[in-house]
Amino acid sequence: MSWFRAIAVSAVLALCVVTPPVFAASTRVVDISTRDGVALKGLVFTPDAPGRHPAIVFITSWALPNLEYIVQAQQFANAGYVVVSYTPRGFYASGGAIDTAGPRDIGDLTEVINWTLANTPAEPTRIGAAGVSYGAGMALIGSAFDSRIRAVAALSCWTDLPYSLFENQTRHLQSAALLGLSAELTGKPSEELKQTLSDFFANRNLGGVITYAQARSAATYLDRINANRPAILMANAYGDSFFGPNQLTDFYTRLSGPKRLEFRPGDHAIPELTGILGLPNDAWTSMHRWFDYYLRGVDTGIASENPVQLQLRGQSTYESYPSWSAVSKGTARYNLGEVHWWNKEGDLAAGSQAGWSATIAAGDDTVANGGVALLTNGAEAITGEPAKAWIPAVDRDNAGLWQSDWLSAPQRVRGAAHLRLTVTPGSSGQTTVIAYLYDTDWAGTGSLVTHVAVTFRDAVAGQARAVDVDFPATVYDVPSGHRLSLVIDTVDPLYADRAPLFSTVKFSSSSSSPSYLTLPLK
Repeated sequence: MSWFRAIAVSAVLALCVVTPPVFAASTRVVDISTRDGVALKGLVFTPDAPGRHPAIVFITSWALPNLEYIVQAQQFANAGYVVVSYTPRGFYASGGAIDTAGPRDIGDLTEVINWTLANTPAEPTRIGAAGVSYGAGMALIGSAFDSRIRAVAALSCWTDLPYSLFENQTRHLQSAALLGLSAELTGKPSEELKQTLSDFFANRNLGGVITYAQARSAATYLDRINANRPAILMANAYGDSFFGPNQLTDFYTRLSGPKRLEFRPGDHAIPELTGILGLPNDAWTSMHRWFDYYLRGVDTGIASENPVQLQLRGQSTYESYPSWSAVSKGTARYNLGEVHWWNKEGDLAAGSQAGWSATIAAGDDTVANGGVALLTNGAEAITGEPAKAWIPAVDRDNAGLWQSDWLSAPQRVRGAAHLRLTVTPGSSGQTTVIAYLYDTDWAGTGSLVTHVAVTFRDAVAGQARAVDVDFPATVYDVPSGHRLSLVIDTVDPLYADRAPLFSTVKFSSSSSSPSYLTLPLK
């Protein structure tokens, strides 16, 4: 759960204190006791109609209390659902210490379901689990361990926590710091969580950090989820700075039960925010349709639609596909060419570009960067404008720059672009490179299409390394008359890892180890 979103929702909850919301006819505050004596704070919404009802368990986001879903819970209750919204252990007034979707948390979800069946008119065969961010990830993992969960709606979720924290061996600084800070402000971090975060920031015992994170990843339990076959809806943002999209596309592809995947512009939990506040929202509309079909048996049409739904960046329209593999129809390869002495930049071209090398001074940042976690990509969800950089201002001493010719036809990027790059660190030890792909107009203004960071933890000075890395998946139309710009530097404030100051990094291309960019296209 993002700290930015926590502030926004908390402001709305503060208004609710002044003007109490109109609850469903039967609403109560409860304490749900767990097997180890921890009391979880919950809200229960019960429909007026007699008889058994489908039930949804909402798990709150990181750093938010169970009031988070009060508007949506009331809407679901009015539609005929029993709704139980609870605050996980360690946060606010719930007992215990923060377990970060670990075994205690997942056991708590089962006990909440037990309590729901024993204390409400919930139908045992029609149980759903849902949430945003922290709650979403827990709902997914919970479906592996409790076969009573027949449908899941996971908004802004993660499936692979090591990937989220440590993608391409690069530590995600800003997102992890925000999670750590908000945990201290709103909850009781466990000693295990404190030690894990301390190791993460200190760049030590990273194997232990990964082990901790793997136990808290739905991907670890995919076989169990497939055996239980819950109907799973996942919706995320292309620019999610906490839980990047590629982990979801891989997880979605390997799911064997009923499934749906939706992507929208923005950052972590931003596309769902207006729905939390009770305003019209596509992600929450999909959740209602999903649960209505799989828990109430109402034909909403969602099961007959193409299951992959992609909102175009900068637009309100969607494209739909029968599978993730169908998103791109072909590829375009751009080879990285020799860096010219007169402008210190190279070409992105279709022809052979082997037999060159270029060295930059590492450890200094440039105008190319991924922005600020939550804010930069979150603003795109509102304005439709991605992060910008003026490409002529990129310092060629501290970055490699390659540009294509002006495009005679649009390049409709669909999916994850791929970078093959030969890198030679100039000093021993760890080094990092960050690649940014821009859509650049005639004035030199680059709009960030996607970016990726890679860290070499066992780098050896003078030893070339061939890197094959996927950029985060996206949907972006580069207009005709623009050009592609690829910037590669060594520092970005989003990440804890960077190339050492006063070091060098050499990029090269040869017939045996070419460097190139591959775009997946519609």
